[in-house]
Order: sequence, then C-alpha cells, then structure tokens
Amino acid sequence: MVGKEPLLTVLFKLFLAGLFVVLAVIQPAFAQSGQCLVDAARQQIGVTRLYNSRYVALAYPGGDVPMDRGVCTDVIVRAYRQFGIDLQQLVHEDIRRHWSVYPKLWKLTRPDPSIDHRRVPNQAKFFARQGQVVPVSADSGAYLPGDLVTWRLPIGVPHIGIVSERRSEAGTPLVIHNIGAGTVEENILFSFTITGHYRYFPQRLAEACKGLK
Repeated sequence: MVGKEPLLTVLFKLFLAGLFVVLAVIQPAFAQSGQCLVDAARQQIGVTRLYNSRYVALAYPGGDVPMDRGVCTDVIVRAYRQFGIDLQQLVHEDIRRHWSVYPKLWKLTRPDPSIDHRRVPNQAKFFARQGQVVPVSADSGAYLPGDLVTWRLPIGVPHIGIVSERRSEAGTPLVIHNIGAGTVEENILFSFTITGHYRYFPQRLAEACKGLK
C-alpha cells in the first residue's frame, strides 16, 4: 500500500500521466508535419497546369519532369522533396531491395528509377511499408491534413492526392491533386472509390517543419 492506494493503482496512474505527456508532445508535431506537407503541395497550384503521363527518362536521384506538368503522383513527390525527402530514391531503393512485395502490373523485369515512384500502386505500397496504414472510412473526421488517399477512378485507373486542412461547406476535407488539369484543391474525397489511406511523416519532415516556424 502507498498511503491508502494499492501500489499497482499508483503505478497505473503514473503510467497514464506519462502517456498523456508523450501524446501532448507527439500530437502537435504530428499535426505540424501534416500541415507542412499540405502547404508544400498547395504551392504547386497555378504552377503545375498540365497533366502529362508520358514516360520520361529522369535524372537520378532528384529527377523530375518540368514543373508545369506532371501526374497525380508528382504532386506527392514534389511536396516531400521540399523537405529533402526524395521519394524517387526511397521508392526505387525499396523496390530494388524488396522486389517481390511490389505490384507486378507493368511487365517489368527490374526496377526503373524514372517511373517506379510515379506509379500509384508503388507509392501506396511504399507508404504502407514505411508509414502508417489508416482504415478507409466514410467519416470525414478520419482524414487529417497531410494524409495520403488513393482511389480507383470510374475508368479503372488508380489516383492519389493529399488531404487538405480546408473543408467544404458540408465539412468534407478538400484534396490537393492533379487529375487532369494541373494541381488543384477541391472537394473530391468521397467522389471516387477510396482504396487506401496512409500517413507518412518521417522524422526528417518533422525536423524540417520545426525549422520553418
């Protein structure tokens, strides 16, 4: 006994108090990382005005097509690159090391650093492996700023975008993406079939975000 309380009760209360302190530290940093990613993606609006899915041989690492064009995955790649996180290199290296776990939809016999990171199924697999998989939900409150969402479009092709902190009049989070007319921010979260929901906030992103404040 400690005073009038059993020792186990005291220890459990101390554990809960410590847990609350950890959450109080982690949650603001988590939210900050998400918002930094959204801000980086938003900077592409008005700059990337075209959708062009043509294969281009890219420099490696750090390769990109001209900023005035791209595809949905380029929105994600360019946002992370502002914080020194090169998905071209990270995805390619993960595919090279773990070839068997990545999708085999393109009849390739080996990794290709010019295109691996620009394919939605590859990005989704990478974020599932290296980040956090969040359950797909019809609840708009489950989607936080900086979350990554994948869809299956009516024509059967995959798509990806970044959840914004801004919301529609009905309270649905907006999405920053490029679906055909350049990078835009609009209310499409529940317009298509959601196939994946991820969070990828590596330590480097958190550290870079702190430097911006």
